[in-house]
Formats: sequence, C-alpha cells, structure tokens
Amino acid sequence: MENLLVAKNVTKNYGDFKALNNITIEVPKGSVFGLLGPNGAGKTTLIRIINQITMPDSGTIYLDGQALQPNDIMHIGYLPEERGLYKSMKVGEQCLYLAQLKGLSKAQAKERLIYWFKRLGIEGWWNKKVQELSKGMAQKIQFVVTVLHQPKLLIFDEPFSGFDPINANLIKDEILRLRDEGATIIFSTHRMESVEEMCDHIALIHESNKVLDGKLIDIKRAYKSNSYEIGLIASNSENIRSLISEKFEIYPISFKSIHNELQYKIKISEKDSANDLVNYLTSLGQLTHFSEVIPSANDIFIETVKNN
Repeated sequence: MENLLVAKNVTKNYGDFKALNNITIEVPKGSVFGLLGPNGAGKTTLIRIINQITMPDSGTIYLDGQALQPNDIMHIGYLPEERGLYKSMKVGEQCLYLAQLKGLSKAQAKERLIYWFKRLGIEGWWNKKVQELSKGMAQKIQFVVTVLHQPKLLIFDEPFSGFDPINANLIKDEILRLRDEGATIIFSTHRMESVEEMCDHIALIHESNKVLDGKLIDIKRAYKSNSYEIGLIASNSENIRSLISEKFEIYPISFKSIHNELQYKIKISEKDSANDLVNYLTSLGQLTHFSEVIPSANDIFIETVKNN
C-alpha cells in the first residue's frame, strides 16, 4: 500500500531531554493511523514536527513521496488537543477568516461552511460568539475549520474531548466518511475503544521510542494467547474441572449468561486446535458458550508499555 506520510529516523531533543529517539512511521494513504502512547511519550512532539511548528534535530518527514516543504501546511488539517478559537469573535466570521488562511476564497469558504454547518446541525450558530458556546459546541466548530479546506492529511489529537456520546459518535462517523472519501488520518487518543473502532494501523510510542507498529489486526494476531472462554453445562463440576485441567491450562472466569454453567478460560497448546477443544468439551457436557479471547487495543497498550 502506498504511503501518504513517512517520518524517517526522526529525533528531537529539548536540552538534555530526548523527546523522540529515531522514530520511523509510515502512514498508508486512505487509512486511519492511530498514534498511541502514554502521556509524555512524544506523540505531540511528532505531530508538531509534521505540522512544522517545530523542526526535528535529525530525520525527515515525507508527504506524498516528497520531503516536507513549508507550503505543504496547506495540505494538512490539524485539530490540536489544546483548542485555539478566538473567544470574542463570532463563529461565522472566525471560520471564514481561518478558512482563508488555508487558501480558500471567501466565496468557497462560505459555501463549504454552509454545507458543514447544515451537516452537523449548527446552522443557528453563525452569529454566536465562541465564548457563548459549550466546550463540545466549540469543538464542533474547530472540527469544521480543520476539515474545511479538504486536506490530504488530517491529524486529530483527542478529537472527542468535550463531546457527549451522541456527538462523539457523530464526529467518529464523519472522520470515517472522510477516510472513505480519500483522506488520510492520523488519530491520537487515549480512548482505546475508539482505536478499536477506527484505526487500520497503529504505532505505539513509549518514552520517546517506537515500541510497536503495524496493522492493528496483525498486532492482535501476534498478541493472542490461544485462549478461549467457554461455558459448559455438566454434572459433577469438580470432576469436570479435573478432567479439563489434565489436558489444558484452565482458569475460572465469570461472564454474563442466561445459563447456570461452568465458566472457564482455557488455553490450548500450539499442537491443539479450536476444533479439538470443542470436540473434547462436547464429550463432557453441553457447550453453551465458546469464544476466542482476542486481545483488545487496551490490553496490547498496557502489556507493551509494561514490558518496555
């Protein structure tokens, strides 16, 4: 898959503090790329370098195959974690001003703003001052300003901050729609459930170093433990537990169910298959629940950070 953005061997120091240590990432075109890491890991420093707010000490950023140039900022839309709207300006006036800074004519900007205001149900906000808006309302305005010039690359840093669940879901759907229409998106968040829903690829930065990188589905495969959650209706539960534990690693668990069954997590060896486990369990009783344990993005995040 062709990459829209490549950060190659990027290093950044602030005095004696190394904010980024030889970081390389590749962001495929038309993807949502999750840039993850604990607070202070170096994510925001990398985002600021991509936006040319600061420069790397070494390394290069490539956009669409070419080394990043000052005018490439016109091809990037950036929604920072710290919001930056002028509180005393009217919403419509401010949006027109910011859109023109990104190269749109006043007529183009107004046409696109009318479209986005209608799409997000905020037509009545044009003459409101930003200081009259709630945090979530202001966040919608900043989202519109970020995407209005239809950039190749969109960077969202904690885009759901301040939103209630309904509006967070609305913005999530808009981000995915923009991806489907051809935009490439870098998405930085601490909400791992959003990573699960949205990201095709992820990179995890910890203490200035990249410690994980790749397709999310491939990373999940690499972290899975050949474990299964099972529910089994059988008589003589102690005897059943003893029989299963002779063949497999077994751990008691609890999950919601309409049955009064034995509930276990069972780990099988590399030589065994899921079919082998199913066949064995059905020989012991009625199998009511069988589910492979797939590591979540949150599980992977925590395990990788702890191990590093």
